Amino acid sequence: MTVAVVLLTTALVIIVALLAAAGAGKLARMNGATYPTALTHAATAFGAVITLAATVTTAFAALFT
Repeated sequence: MTVAVVLLTTALVIIVALLAAAGAGKLARMNGATYPTALTHAATAFGAVITLAATVTTAFAALFT
């Protein structure tokens, strides 16, 4: 059961990160940024969401052990 929960949670985090990246890229393009700049913004947003998820997971793991 715990493996399924971990896999579903990982999938959810990746989906949220991709949605945040798509939103950041779209907003950058709407603001007049070039495609490479919009892609950089999207990659930064994706990395930030993944980093935040890893930090929160580490904090929860420290609390629950």
